[in-house]
Amino acid sequence: MRPVSIRQWSPWGLLLCLLCSSCLGSPSPTTAPEKMAGSQGLRFRLAGFPRKPFEGRVEIQRAGEWGTICDDDFTLQAAHVLCRELGFTEATGWTHSAKYGPGTGRIWLDNLSCSGTEQSVSECASRGWGNSDCTHDEDAGVICKDQRLPGFSDSNVIEVEQHLQVEEVRLRPAVGRGRRPLPVTEGLVEVRLPDGWSQVCDNGWSAQNSHVVCGMLGFPGEKRVNTAFYRLLAQRQQHSFGLHGVACVGTEAHLSLCSLEFYRANDTTRCPGGAPAVVSCVPGPLYAVSSDQKKQQQSKPQGETRVRLKGGAHPGEGRVEVLKASTWGTVCDRKWDLQAASVVCRELGFGSAREALSGARMGQGMGAIHLSEVQCSGQEPSLWKCPHKNITAEDCSHSQDAGVRCNLPYTGVETKIRLSGGRSPHEGRVEVQIGGLGPLRWGLICGDDWGTLEAMVVCRQLGLGYANHGLQETWYWDSGNTTEVVMSGVRCTGSELSLDQCAHHGTHVACKRTGTRFTAGVICSETASDLLLHSALVQETAYIEDRPLHMLYCAAEENCLARSARSANWPYGHRRLLRFSSQIHNLGRADFRPKAGRHSWVWHECHGHYHSMDIFTHYDILTPNGTKVAEGHKASFCLEDTECQEDVSKRYECANFGEQGITVGCWDLYRHDIDCQWIDITDVKPGNYILQVVINPNFEVAESDFTNNAMKCNCKYDGHRIWVHNCHIGDAFSEEANRKFERYPGQTSNQII
Repeated sequence: MRPVSIRQWSPWGLLLCLLCSSCLGSPSPTTAPEKMAGSQGLRFRLAGFPRKPFEGRVEIQRAGEWGTICDDDFTLQAAHVLCRELGFTEATGWTHSAKYGPGTGRIWLDNLSCSGTEQSVSECASRGWGNSDCTHDEDAGVICKDQRLPGFSDSNVIEVEQHLQVEEVRLRPAVGRGRRPLPVTEGLVEVRLPDGWSQVCDNGWSAQNSHVVCGMLGFPGEKRVNTAFYRLLAQRQQHSFGLHGVACVGTEAHLSLCSLEFYRANDTTRCPGGAPAVVSCVPGPLYAVSSDQKKQQQSKPQGETRVRLKGGAHPGEGRVEVLKASTWGTVCDRKWDLQAASVVCRELGFGSAREALSGARMGQGMGAIHLSEVQCSGQEPSLWKCPHKNITAEDCSHSQDAGVRCNLPYTGVETKIRLSGGRSPHEGRVEVQIGGLGPLRWGLICGDDWGTLEAMVVCRQLGLGYANHGLQETWYWDSGNTTEVVMSGVRCTGSELSLDQCAHHGTHVACKRTGTRFTAGVICSETASDLLLHSALVQETAYIEDRPLHMLYCAAEENCLARSARSANWPYGHRRLLRFSSQIHNLGRADFRPKAGRHSWVWHECHGHYHSMDIFTHYDILTPNGTKVAEGHKASFCLEDTECQEDVSKRYECANFGEQGITVGCWDLYRHDIDCQWIDITDVKPGNYILQVVINPNFEVAESDFTNNAMKCNCKYDGHRIWVHNCHIGDAFSEEANRKFERYPGQTSNQII
């Protein structure tokens, strides 16, 4: 299907156009209005899907040929110039790497450099018209402010153009009234056009069409529907058809990418012999609502997942990680597109992909990069079934990690909770809606035991990202008219999609501290830190030291020795210490900062430093069955940027009462030879053990991912020496590898591995 060009018309020409159906051209997904650029003879348009009318891939027509712009050296200033060319007041952003899909034809401009004040893009510096070393995978796009330049284009022309776009799709249940469970999985297909919602004629409707619609609505698949029942029902109802002739291949990420036709304004006979199209979708495991659906999901063979998402602020988004040889690694973004992203989304139980993200937009991974140049048709059941290239470390870096944003079903959970009294929409006292079958009312949550994990669920439910803080006191926020505490004892794991999935006291409220002052609150953020321990360094640096007691007074004062040290014959004798270095990386999208402000940091005279967190890490020696036999802990000795990646500058340094934290892309190194960087194993008997290190164990500081905060190693102690091996992050291995790890290799033979 060809895009329709719409020029600026005189009033008489516009009236003639609107009266004449041939003005609309052949039905097709269209692009935004174009603009003549004076003496240059250039025309501009926005293209690509899915998008809104004021954003898209920038295309320029020159010498009668349409082409694109390469994203090399592209800036917001260039976007400002192009948005004005397109008839908008200014740009609010720009995109790279063909976010709206790759274009075709010439790449007209490369290395475009604008100051932002130019009247035309032809005044900007570039490599020259048609001179480019790019591919269409690097096509640039713009996001313009949704505000037109005065007199630029008649609004009627825009309305006509919008008739040729499908921006939104929904399912409307044909039967049943009252409160229905969400998400809606079956109903009449409706598309939103400028004059309202319209139905789709089912003549020629196929399973492939249903697959695309379900994907847009957040469902991984479709199922057959009783069309005879719906046709009988349709005879008793009136219908408003706006779309027909839909023909999808089934791999499209958006209905607008399918071949489709729109009914013209003067059509009198619509959908002869047909009825409204009906679709029934199969929800993914997270969104199964009925007991039958849940049983169906559970009855399917549950193989171990080989794909996951990390670092996303919302469900169904994140950095793509794949499992290979029992370890997780990332995917290089070369040739990464909506088809590959959609395969990932459907494999994980979501719909098709809304965005295929490149350039580590969801944070950089660590460790292996398993796949590159993944090329999916969109029909594959798993990303591993797509043609791909196995790569080496030289081929790609973690700055090119691929990510996705998936379409999700509408569940309405955000309407059952709200924040009040805060200074911004991202913070406030938490209010929940209760009532069941009776009248609905709003109430507060008891602040007892409320913490980061519970706050994470609230922020996720509201679509506000991560929780910066979970607050137990909210007296400084106005309580408004809501004063009743209706929920208490809330305990979440942090992975729930809504607060009603967390454990709580039920209808009985038991709150130790009463009054609105002690009710739960949150502060949410779109980004969060993510700490990860360099496990290989622990393994490489572990050793035993017998340290004299007279050198351990400071350590004893900071409670870094086993309890038996209190009854030792000070200053004579020694303590046996398992020492190792720990290097803690921040792979998230926000700096890791201590929860407490510097006014409450504690000065330790003995070691001459401030502690900004009571407990930063736990160090434990466990038996193979999990019994703790020795422990250590690390207060935030001093959080600072020891080293950073090449393109990142240090921001935190402890000297002279400086700010403490770990910058994104930096790491904090605690060397093996500093105080308390050990576990006192004086009382541990020879045998096979597990060394466990847990960062941020009390969830004092919010992170995007707490599952990677624990590290485990096998260790064998013979009374004189210790062997530490097989160190890995808690979620770095497959489930099967973890089961083997727990059995401890060499456990029965007592052989040193």
